[in-house]
Amino acid sequence: MSDYTPSEIMTIAAARELQNDDVCFVGIGLPSAACNVARLSHAPDITLIYESGTIATKPNVLPLSIGDGELCETALCTVSVPEMFRYWLQGGRINKGFLSAAQLDRFANINTTVIGPYARPKVKLPGAGGAPEIATSCGEILIVMAQSKRSFVDKLDFITSLGHGTGGDDRERQGVTTKGPTKVITDLCVMEPDPETKELTVTGLHPGVAPEAVAAATGWSLKFAATLAQTPRPTEAELGVLRALHRRTEQAHQSKAAQ
Repeated sequence: MSDYTPSEIMTIAAARELQNDDVCFVGIGLPSAACNVARLSHAPDITLIYESGTIATKPNVLPLSIGDGELCETALCTVSVPEMFRYWLQGGRINKGFLSAAQLDRFANINTTVIGPYARPKVKLPGAGGAPEIATSCGEILIVMAQSKRSFVDKLDFITSLGHGTGGDDRERQGVTTKGPTKVITDLCVMEPDPETKELTVTGLHPGVAPEAVAAATGWSLKFAATLAQTPRPTEAELGVLRALHRRTEQAHQSKAAQ
């Protein structure tokens, strides 16, 4: 079995969460890599949708942004952004959303807006984009992101996208009827919301990762399930698909930069 990096097992573990009949709203970055690994391996008929309005897109390389021409050129069709959000997303036609974040709290609320005070931020992040609508309108949300105390924080500097709010039935009390975040996949572990409190709980560890390492990379007192699953190691085939995708992407972007 080939060696693999923490980023590779995180991406592959996230890809395994997708099925062939899923209709998935894809975020840029790690979510895009995970979704396309799924499409290029066990879920060839998955429908991938990007915020720019591309439906059933099949990129050969990972897009730099939602406006990357690769998405439109390989899509079944492209619709207007208003149609994408009002008819497809808010109409309940997308069953999974795949997002990432700069910061995440214990109830899987997302910050992609600012680090530090909003009026005088230390860092200005890319912003909301369509994530708030994705977080509330997709049937369920999967989150993939690297884990550290800087990213898994006790209190968000800004709530960009709703996870489970303040916990419990807060999401429902706000009138949101979709499931919200059902899994968070990191480079260390897998977390799921507690059925009652909705607080994120570690339910699985990646091979070789100790619970103490996960706790040390989290900005709150993290809870662990009584029985912890172990993430299956990436197979040669999965690693091959992921690495080939990254090689093609790097070569394509280097070629464009040289022009």
